[in-house]
Amino acid sequence: MTARALITGVVGQDGSYLAEHLLSKGYIVRGITRRASYPHTQRIDHLFAMYDDRDPECPFRVTYADLTDSSSLQNVLLDFQPTEVYNLAAQSHVGISFDTGESTLDINAIGPFRLLDSIRRVCGPDVRFYQASSSEMFGASPPPQSELTPFLPQSPYGAAKAAAYYLTRMHRVAYGMFAANGILFNHESPRRGLNFVTRKITYTIARIIAGDVDRIELGNLDAKRDWGFSGDYVDAIWRILQHTEADDFVVATGETHTVREFVAHAFSILGLDWEDFVSVTDRFKRPAEVPALLGDASKARRLLGWQPKVGFAELCQMMLESDLAARGHTLDEARVQAKSLRPSVPRVRRK
Repeated sequence: MTARALITGVVGQDGSYLAEHLLSKGYIVRGITRRASYPHTQRIDHLFAMYDDRDPECPFRVTYADLTDSSSLQNVLLDFQPTEVYNLAAQSHVGISFDTGESTLDINAIGPFRLLDSIRRVCGPDVRFYQASSSEMFGASPPPQSELTPFLPQSPYGAAKAAAYYLTRMHRVAYGMFAANGILFNHESPRRGLNFVTRKITYTIARIIAGDVDRIELGNLDAKRDWGFSGDYVDAIWRILQHTEADDFVVATGETHTVREFVAHAFSILGLDWEDFVSVTDRFKRPAEVPALLGDASKARRLLGWQPKVGFAELCQMMLESDLAARGHTLDEARVQAKSLRPSVPRVRRK
C-alpha cells in the first residue's frame, strides 16, 4: 500500500522540506494549516505549481485544520486515513512564548494531545506518529544534551514542548501506539522565519547591501546553539518513523556556536567587520535565557544511520546568498558593493 503522510504545519520551514522529502519517496501527502487572513504558503507554492489538486490522483493537497480544534483533526483523519502523521505545527518562537504563554501551551502541549487522542480513536494504533520535540526542553541543563539529559525548560515554549514529549511517550506506553519524539536542535535554512536570529542576520545584511538599513540590532550575543540545516533534519524525522520500534531521538550536529560567531561569519563572507554594523540592545533579551545547547546525536547516527551533511559555514552562506538573491544581488556583486559601505556604529554598543 502506498504510504500516506499527514503533515501538520506543512506551510512552515520543516513542513515544506518534509513534504518535498516524502513526495520524492512516492508518498501521498496531505498537509494541514490554519486559516490566515493573508497568504502564507510561500514555502510550498512551488509544490502547488508542480501538482494539480484538481486531479483525483494528485499526491499533494493542503486542507484547513487546527490543533486547537479536535473536530477538524478528526475530520481530516477520517477523510485521509494516513499511515504516518508528522506533527510539526506549533507556536514556534521561544521569545514570543513569554508574551503568549497560554496560547503557546494550548497549541504546543494540548494540541499534540488532541491529535494523538484523535488518531487513537479514529485510526487505531497502527498509524505511526511523530512529535516535533525541541532542544529548548533541556533549557538550563548543561551540554552536551542527549536523550538521557534532564529537562529544565526556561520558557513557556520549552515547558509546552516537554509536556507534549511526555504525552507522546504516554500514548506509546498506555495504548501501544507507534508514537515517537524527535528532539531537534536548532535548524535553519533560507526558509526560516524572519524573526529567528539566524535569518534576521542574513536578511538584514542583504538589506544593508541594498541600502535599506545601516545596522542590525541584536540581543544576547553569547547564547550558544547547535545549528543545522532543516533539509538534513527532515531526513532524520522520516527515519525516526521508519525505525523498527517507536523511540525518542536527539537530532543535532554536535557543534555549538555563539550568536556572535554566526553574525561574525555572515559579515565576513562579504569582507565586512560585523562590529561596524551591529548594535546590542536589551530589547531582544528574554526573561530567562538558555545559555548553551549542544546535541549528542550518537543514538540517531547509530540506530538510524543519519548524519548531517551541511556544516555551519555552508549553512550561513546558503542563507545569505538566498537573501541577497531575493534583492537581485549575487554573492560577488554583494562583495563589491560591501567595499563602499561605511560603518554605522563605532564599535558594538549597548543601548
